Amino acid sequence: MLIFDDNGIYCKQANIYIDPWKPVARAIVTHAHADHARPGMGSYLAHPLCAPILRLRLGQDISCQTLEYGEEIHINGVKISLHPAGHIPGSAQVRLEYKGEVWVVSGDYKLAEDGISTRFEPVTCHTFITESTFGIPIYRFPQPLQIHKAINEWWAANRADGYNSIICAYALGKAQRVLAHLDASVGPIYTHGAVDNINALLSTSVKLPPTRRIDKEVNRKEIKGALIVAPPSATDGPWIRSMSPYRLGICSGWMQLRGTRRRCGADMGFVLSDHADWNQLNTAVQATGAQKVYVTHGYKAAYSRWLTETYGLQATEADTLYTGESIDNQQITATDETI
Repeated sequence: MLIFDDNGIYCKQANIYIDPWKPVARAIVTHAHADHARPGMGSYLAHPLCAPILRLRLGQDISCQTLEYGEEIHINGVKISLHPAGHIPGSAQVRLEYKGEVWVVSGDYKLAEDGISTRFEPVTCHTFITESTFGIPIYRFPQPLQIHKAINEWWAANRADGYNSIICAYALGKAQRVLAHLDASVGPIYTHGAVDNINALLSTSVKLPPTRRIDKEVNRKEIKGALIVAPPSATDGPWIRSMSPYRLGICSGWMQLRGTRRRCGADMGFVLSDHADWNQLNTAVQATGAQKVYVTHGYKAAYSRWLTETYGLQATEADTLYTGESIDNQQITATDETI
């Protein structure tokens, strides 16, 4: 039912693409991260929480139709619905059914509860398209609540030492996840402008502690001992230097790799990802009941081989332009020994 072509994942019967990377007439978008939601589409279909972020990032004048989780539409005989992916608020898996055949495109997903997103919902299908960002066994993430506790303790220790604490996290999704679990009694909480913009759009659906926006002008006495949440792009340039004295923490699944934190120039690495780890990937794939699996961005060669040899599935690598977490150029090589 679906094919991978030069534009993206295509359903010919409905004449619609899922997360296309080149301009097309009609696109279904699984979530609003830039590698899945690109400009230039004639129209977009997404979850209601995704729509305002698409407009912020792609332009207020885009044509965007919304679809609630579980709601169905029919296009030329193809039944289409969105289902929770658990990746970030508004993220969705796309279910397509035609003449009894069911495909599910997962987009990016995780099974762990994060306190801000609708939890991942396994969808039974014949064919499942899965990411593999962390698709080798070394990636087995700790419980998220342990990480949030560690962030608060790190912040308190930095404050006692006279340092500001800067947490590096994606402006959409991970930043709100970090904020939602901060202990506001430790000290003041600030956000970079890019994070603040997203917070404003999610304010009616995500409960966050009070924060203040940091723009160009900074009162150093005012922010003393504060925790500041900023996107990765802010950690290289004059903005971050104006936060001195500070200690830098990075939230990413890649922090599980030895040496990655050091290469990123961080004082602390927190293993907090909005993608599925090894165990979650295997649980999710098996829960769909799919016999055919296409494996996209990440360790796709290793993970597709694992699915074939271990579970007897028809697993195939699929080339896409999705990138996952930006520190993924720190990947290690997946060998037979790691699988």
